[in-house]
Amino acid sequence: MSKSSTTFNLAALARSRRHWQDWLIARAIHLAAVVATSLILLIFVFVGREALPVLTSAAVHEEVTLETLFLPQHYGTPEARLPYVWQPVSAVPKYSLMPLFLGALKVTLVAMLFATPLAILAAIYTTEFAPRWLREVIKPVVELLAGIPSVVLGFFALIVLASWLQDLFHFDFRLNAVNAGIALGLAVIPIIYTLSEDALTAVPRSYRNAAYALGASPSRTAWSVVLPAALPGVFAGVVLGFGRAVGETMIVLMASGNAAITSWHFGESVRTLSATIAAELAEVVFGSPHYHVLFFVGTLLFLITFVLNWLGSRLVAHLRQRLTGAER
Repeated sequence: MSKSSTTFNLAALARSRRHWQDWLIARAIHLAAVVATSLILLIFVFVGREALPVLTSAAVHEEVTLETLFLPQHYGTPEARLPYVWQPVSAVPKYSLMPLFLGALKVTLVAMLFATPLAILAAIYTTEFAPRWLREVIKPVVELLAGIPSVVLGFFALIVLASWLQDLFHFDFRLNAVNAGIALGLAVIPIIYTLSEDALTAVPRSYRNAAYALGASPSRTAWSVVLPAALPGVFAGVVLGFGRAVGETMIVLMASGNAAITSWHFGESVRTLSATIAAELAEVVFGSPHYHVLFFVGTLLFLITFVLNWLGSRLVAHLRQRLTGAER
């Protein structure tokens, strides 16, 4: 066999081997995607199936209906009416979701007001003003915060932060929406910071050089040129942080006081949707109306998260289009 023939056979064998390797890798990636998607769909199907009796079962409707979940109901005497009450374990079960929605909204609002400015300002400082050695310290330290278990943050808020805030603001209750919101903000900061820092770093250097050439100061360049150019990425981080805050469980379970109170006062205890599931599902009677209502609450959380992510992606695309002038 000639040398050229041997070389040709070896090259053909190598191509065949690479072809099979590429085929196996592609099939493995495809299989992983199918398994992950199937697991998510199965979770949705299971939760939806357990929540469906709230809409279809006559036995469940004896205690709970969509009207009792979302509309005002009057309990007690006319002088002491309580239109929104979550009290599923009582002689007359009450399943109003309004206190839970309001509690989740209050805690999420405090968390975002606390976390968003800090995370964005830290990202701007890291990318625009910090020296290189300090940048190598700040970024890993902030991102390390994402690795702290939420139960540790909840324990810190329960034992330490609650007393600090009560002494500072003279709250009547140690565990309240402000305490839970600030602790939740500590978990949200790394998400917003990481995405904002990546978006700011991705802004071309030519934008900064053009601003400097026009006489803009570094601070004016950061606020008027770099931040607007990175706004879609920054906004995406805020949306993801908001979604994390809505679905967080352990922090609000430990630091909020777990009182389903219908009040806009941020110094009072609250209970959120996710904390209600965590606190009650382990002890609920299987197949009872209370059991199905908790799964209905879980379905609502799925829908809220999906809608938030969808709206966030649409708004990010709209912002990117307006900033770049690109056509659809």
